[in-house]
Amino acid sequence: MCGILAVLGCSDDSQAKRVRVLELSRRLKHRGPDWSGLYQHGDCYLAHQRLAIIDPASGDQPLFNEDKSIVVTVNGEIYNHEYLRKRLPNHTFRTGSDCDVIAHLYEEYGENFVDMLDGMFSFVLLDTRDNSFIVARDAIGITSLYIGWGLDGNVSKRFWFMSRVMVIDRYIYALFCAQFRIELNLMLVTSILSSYYAIFSGSIWISSELKGLNDDCEHFECFPPGHLYSSKLGGLKQWYNPLWFSEAIPSTPYDPLVLRRAFENAVIKRLMTDVPFGVLLSGGLDSSLVASITARHLAGTKAAKQWGTQLHSFCVGLEGSPDLKAAKEVSDYLGTVHHEFHFTVQDGIDAIEEVIYHIETYDVTTIRASTPMFLMARKIKSLGVKMVISGEGSDEIFGGYLYFHKAPNKEEFHQETCRKIKALHQYDCLRANKSTSAWGLEARVPFLDKEFINVAMAIDPESKMIKKGEGRIEKWVLRKAFDDEERPYLPKHILYRQKEQFSDGVGYSWIDGLKAHAAQHVTNKMMFNAERIYPHNTPNTKEAYYYRMIFERFFPQNSARLSVPGGASIACSTAKAVEWDATWSTNLDPSGRAALGVHDSAYDNQVPSASNSIPAIIGNVPLKMEVSTPGVAIQS
Repeated sequence: MCGILAVLGCSDDSQAKRVRVLELSRRLKHRGPDWSGLYQHGDCYLAHQRLAIIDPASGDQPLFNEDKSIVVTVNGEIYNHEYLRKRLPNHTFRTGSDCDVIAHLYEEYGENFVDMLDGMFSFVLLDTRDNSFIVARDAIGITSLYIGWGLDGNVSKRFWFMSRVMVIDRYIYALFCAQFRIELNLMLVTSILSSYYAIFSGSIWISSELKGLNDDCEHFECFPPGHLYSSKLGGLKQWYNPLWFSEAIPSTPYDPLVLRRAFENAVIKRLMTDVPFGVLLSGGLDSSLVASITARHLAGTKAAKQWGTQLHSFCVGLEGSPDLKAAKEVSDYLGTVHHEFHFTVQDGIDAIEEVIYHIETYDVTTIRASTPMFLMARKIKSLGVKMVISGEGSDEIFGGYLYFHKAPNKEEFHQETCRKIKALHQYDCLRANKSTSAWGLEARVPFLDKEFINVAMAIDPESKMIKKGEGRIEKWVLRKAFDDEERPYLPKHILYRQKEQFSDGVGYSWIDGLKAHAAQHVTNKMMFNAERIYPHNTPNTKEAYYYRMIFERFFPQNSARLSVPGGASIACSTAKAVEWDATWSTNLDPSGRAALGVHDSAYDNQVPSASNSIPAIIGNVPLKMEVSTPGVAIQS
């Protein structure tokens, strides 16, 4: 992943401003350690920190069209760039970079070209002929992106605006609904506010991460996935609007071969690379399928000619964790060169502050899962690997989280999957993108391929429903699609291994260790005053309070705290799904283990005992967990 930063329509075009933009861009250097570039045209600045994956020799950014009248800075990968080049026969390309097509597509088709791109991307494009610009983010929000409004606007207008509209900052959705007495779409509200800021504020700022904006912007927020910001329109418009977005219940009969082919195609197109790569392998269904398909199709690719036909796989966990055991078995079955990384609870705790700085959230489940991924990414990069393929998105598409066992009917099942996919940019996409980008490593996610999502979300959700009496556990349609007796993709017990949240699979002791550590740093008195100290998204556990303290130290602005989602959750559910089981409303732990009574898999929990005993539950079996001394994994 690269890092992009743009300042558009700035009132200051001095050398001092250029130096400041460079300084802020360097905050994103971890995302792109290979090269940096800055283009200035009058009052517009486009900066780039490059992670070179395709055409490392000549693909430096910003990129231009033939006469350099159109300039673009891009973070992402365009998997169909070779096909798009063929559709532009009258254009001359300066580089072999996949992102080089963007400026030329704009020149040919105007602002309506974004849906032609197949990939993950965030970009800013400046047309110097009329000083107009567009900003776009990929369909699901795989790449991170934020928009801000600078401090250099019209002071008198801004004062009027702030006194009347900025209060929406805190209660944006509720106040708009109350004012207009209608139920407004949140994206519509965001678009309206963006237009207000464009009128009354100064420059528009775009950044891959919050840290590029938080000191220099009056207000900033998450740039919505599947949207385009046009300076000509003065606001946002949605370019991605598939059928499933309406949450209408689909009726296409389940065809395992159609689903299999769609996912294989999604994986194969992500083998496009000019640098060493591998797969993240936890031993669960999703990552194991990614590894299996990659291993099958690697031999005929350009990557194999450059780097060899043997696939490298990577796994992280506490000593003796479920994931390490399962991943090793899958690796042996597929014949990958396997790299197993161990960490201790103390290693993870020591990294928490750095993790929160990089992933820019205080969401509990995201931090729990990001920490081992963050540690693993550093190890992977040290081996010279710059790109990995990962399994994010499957649980949202197929209802893979354990709480889906409680879905009352196919309608609610499907609507929950739609809500989960729409929110991915705030959770798993954010984790995968920023945990790896912290070390200049790119993560690609084939389950979030646009074409694959269209196929998977068109399936009648009755086929996705979990029916234990019929032998259908979660993600049954995906498992069945790859259950090939003649040429097996995976061993049966791996193909039908039950869901394990990543933060649980790396070792049950990990979460319990985090809770114990937070309890030592957050007092009961602090919790009693939590609502007064943190009125927005008030932390309801000591672990959540601990993360919030760290986050606010790095990002104290009101806009920053508003960028993090909140609300009731159980086992990674949305707030709506909490209604499926009355007992969930009293459970404050968002871990997958909180969905009691649905996890039937048995795991070995062998550990030496130590001090500082704390209670825990695995599945529905109470255990006595004990926290060890620093550097030693928690044992039972």
